[in-house]
Amino acid sequence: MVTGHGQQASAPVTFGLSSSQDVFTLRRSAQKAAAALGMERQDQVRLATALSELGREMLRGGLSVTFHLDDRPPAAVVVTFEWPAGDAPASESLQLASRLVQEVRYEPGGERDRILVRQPLSGNGVLRHEARVGFVEALRENTPISEVDDLRAQTRDLIAALEETRAQREELLRLNEELEETNQGVLALYSELTQELETTNSGVLALHTELEDKSRQLREASEAKTRFWVNISHELRTPINAVVALSRLLLAPESEHLTAEQKQQIELIASSGNTMLSLVSDLLDVAKAESGQLDIHNAPVDLRLLVGQLSGIMRGTYPGDDVALVAPEPTSLPVITTDETLLTRILRNLLSNALKFTEQGEVRLSVHIDRTGMEPVVLFTVADTGIGIPREELGRVFEEFYQVQGRHQSRRPGTGLGLPYAHKLTELLGGTLTLTSTHGVGTRAEVRIPDRTAVRQAPAPEGTSGD
Repeated sequence: MVTGHGQQASAPVTFGLSSSQDVFTLRRSAQKAAAALGMERQDQVRLATALSELGREMLRGGLSVTFHLDDRPPAAVVVTFEWPAGDAPASESLQLASRLVQEVRYEPGGERDRILVRQPLSGNGVLRHEARVGFVEALRENTPISEVDDLRAQTRDLIAALEETRAQREELLRLNEELEETNQGVLALYSELTQELETTNSGVLALHTELEDKSRQLREASEAKTRFWVNISHELRTPINAVVALSRLLLAPESEHLTAEQKQQIELIASSGNTMLSLVSDLLDVAKAESGQLDIHNAPVDLRLLVGQLSGIMRGTYPGDDVALVAPEPTSLPVITTDETLLTRILRNLLSNALKFTEQGEVRLSVHIDRTGMEPVVLFTVADTGIGIPREELGRVFEEFYQVQGRHQSRRPGTGLGLPYAHKLTELLGGTLTLTSTHGVGTRAEVRIPDRTAVRQAPAPEGTSGD
C-alpha cells in the first residue's frame, strides 16, 4: 500500500486506497504519525477521523493519499487525496472534515482532482529530526487492520476522549468554584471599599463645610479688623493732631519763655505725638488698601521730579555721613503713567526701611524700563548694605505688624507695617514686590509696575464721546 518516495525523513509518503481495509489502515497510520509529531491526543483523533471520512467518501479506483510536512511557520501536516477527474466529493463530507481540522480544500483539475487537508502541529510548530523520522516510519509501517480492530481502536479513542472530557469538566467545575470564591471576595472588597469611600466622602464634605465656615469667619474677622483700624485711626487722629499742634505752638519762637527742662519735656511730647500720628496714618493707609478704598488715578508721572523730591526728603529725614543715598541722574529718567501718590508711598517706605537698617555704606535707588513684553514695565530697585534679614525670617516680612527680632530693633523702632503696605500698594498698581536679602550683607527690594501710557493713549471706541 505504501509506495513512498525518496529516502529522506521529510520526503512525501503516498498511500494507494482501493478497499475499506486500506481506509482502516489509513486511519491508524495517520494517528500514529500525528503522535510521532507530538500532536495532542484530541488533534490526533480529529486528523485520523477526517482522513478516514474523506478516504471512505472518495474510495474508488485510482485514489491515492500523500503525506508530507510543510516547514513554513507554523509547521503543519499536509495530506493530499488525488483521483481521476470527474467525480466530485459530497459537500457533507467536506464540511465534516472541515470541522475536525484547520483547512480542507477541494481543487478540481484537468486530469486529476484532489482534496488538500492541512493541520498545524502542536506547540511552537518547530520540527525536530526525531519527529520527522518517527512520522515517516509510522506511515511506512503499513500494518493491515481489520474492521473489527478499527472499531475497537475507535472505541478506545472514544473512551479516552470521554475520560479527557470528564477530566476537563471536573477541572472546569473546580475553576468555576474558585471563580465564585474570587467573585465573592471581589464583591466583599468592593462593598468594603464603597463603604470606606462613602465614609471618606462624608468626611471630605464635612471638612469642606468646616473650611468654608472657617474661611467665612476669617473674612468676617479681617473685615472687622479693617473697620476697627479705620474707626480707631479716625478717632485717634483728632486728639493726636491737637497734641502735636499745641506742642508746636509751645515751641514756637514767639511763645513765652520756657525753661530748658520745660522745653525738653515739650519736645519729648511733640516727638511722641509725631510718632503716634505716623503710626495712626500707617494704620489708616493699610486699612484703606485692604478694604479697596484707595482709588487708582493713573496720570503722567515725571520720574525726574519724583526721584529728586524723594531723595531730598530722605536725606533730610535720615542725615548722616556714614550712609550715602545714591539716586539715578534726573536726565536719564522718563515720564511714565501710573498713580504718582501710591508710587511715592511705595518708594518712600522702601527707602525709609533701607536707611533705617543701614549703619554704613549706601542705599541705592535705580530705575530700569523693560520694553520686551506686551506692555512696558518699570523696575525700581532699592539696594542697601545694611544688616540684612535672616533667611528663616524672609518669608514673614510681608505680614502685618511682624518685625524681625534682634538687638537692632531696640535702636530702630517701627510698626511692622511699612513692607506690607508697600506690597499691597504695588499689587493695586498691577505690579509685584520681591525681596532678597543676605544676613549681615544687605537687602534688595524690586518693584515692578506696568507703564499705563499705552492704555491711556489708546483711542476711544467708536460711538463714544470725549466730553
